[in-house]
Amino acid sequence: MTSYIIEPDRAGVAGEVGAPGDKSIGHRAAILAALASGEVSITGMGRGEDNRRSLGAAEALGAEISVHRGAGGGEALRVHGVGLDGLAAPRGPIDCGNAGTAMRLLAGILAGQNFGSELVGDASLSRRPMRRIGDPLTAMGASVTGREGQRPGEIYPPLSVRGPRRGRLAGLDWTLDVASAQVKSAILLAGLFAEGAVSVSEPGPTRDHTERMLAYLGAPVSRDKGRVTLDPAGWDRRLEPRPLAVPGDPSAAAFAVAAGLVAGGGDIAVRGVCVNDTRTGFFDALATMGARIERRNERHEGGEPVADLHVPASAGEGLRGAEIGGDVVVRAIDEIPILAVVAARAAGDTDFRDAEELRYKESDRIATTTEMLRGFGVEVEEHAGGFRVRGRGAKPLAPARVDAAGDHRIAMSAAVAALAADGPTRVDDVDNVATSFPEFPAALGSLGAQIRTVD
Repeated sequence: MTSYIIEPDRAGVAGEVGAPGDKSIGHRAAILAALASGEVSITGMGRGEDNRRSLGAAEALGAEISVHRGAGGGEALRVHGVGLDGLAAPRGPIDCGNAGTAMRLLAGILAGQNFGSELVGDASLSRRPMRRIGDPLTAMGASVTGREGQRPGEIYPPLSVRGPRRGRLAGLDWTLDVASAQVKSAILLAGLFAEGAVSVSEPGPTRDHTERMLAYLGAPVSRDKGRVTLDPAGWDRRLEPRPLAVPGDPSAAAFAVAAGLVAGGGDIAVRGVCVNDTRTGFFDALATMGARIERRNERHEGGEPVADLHVPASAGEGLRGAEIGGDVVVRAIDEIPILAVVAARAAGDTDFRDAEELRYKESDRIATTTEMLRGFGVEVEEHAGGFRVRGRGAKPLAPARVDAAGDHRIAMSAAVAALAADGPTRVDDVDNVATSFPEFPAALGSLGAQIRTVD
């Protein structure tokens, strides 16, 4: 088991870093490139284990992938897509590791195939519920079965997925009970193999990377007031082999931004970050708390808005507690643990509501986030839909020994919180940081943080 040791430094942090390729967009790029009718070049793909699982799945289903030098001199991937009708039956189970997004998106693709597949994952992923994708895919005519678990009626990985034995999937008009980009995406991807139109209505805005990328590749996707539709009528069922650029991950950039806010020091800059409105809940919440984060050099890359983020040295001064809920939580669901760390340095209470989805992540992130903060001496009150943090203002946090419970976002959030402690902190069980941000210790260290990895 690997741990981080963090020594706080009164000088704080400062500097410039790049964010790794966005994990969510990377999953979609790997899967949709495999379905394109020709060769697709992907630039900016993150090096995390989760995206490697999606690339491995694409290869297992018949796509050929190689590495080449991109137009800008950096590494790029060349994916030889097989088209919508060209996937091959995998020779064995497809291992998704810790990547829940990969498993749910792949289930949507595999639901339209005339062969059976098995999707497996690690111990953490095997505890994550899957009925919410199983039900709509089954309603379209696929077979999705899984392991029974503690919750009656729920299914868990491994998942067995098979499309209809004859013909295509049926069209579907589905309303989500809980806003979920993964469920929406699984249904839309299955819609690529459906006879009729597939529509998904969602109770609140979620990440729209799937529909953006589908439209960019020529799929007939339309959006109207919380409803997304893929209608194959008149479509030649061909995804264009266009180049895909994966921008920097705002979830990863959040750790550098938060480090500047909680530790102080000098200016922080993060280059090339995706600023899609469905992903900026973290920054909107920070604005509510009084933080000033600037966007510079805004542009579009591969269908996604991108900007460089600038955190002035004074951005963390005057942080105040706030009510964080509704669509902001949906758009910041992965950043809630690190946002809670910022709340610990604010004056007053911050109440996180409408965050039930956190119960079903790599860990129960409501429980693990509150336990982490208590380790740093922060008062936290957990409630049904989230938790309340009593900010300590400028008062240092207590040095801590944190068990990250194998959750990469808890591990990285704890490492950032440690920068505001008045003594050394140890964060245990951090190996899963490699699933999303293997460069994290080096990135934090490049800003001046004293962080080392020990076995």
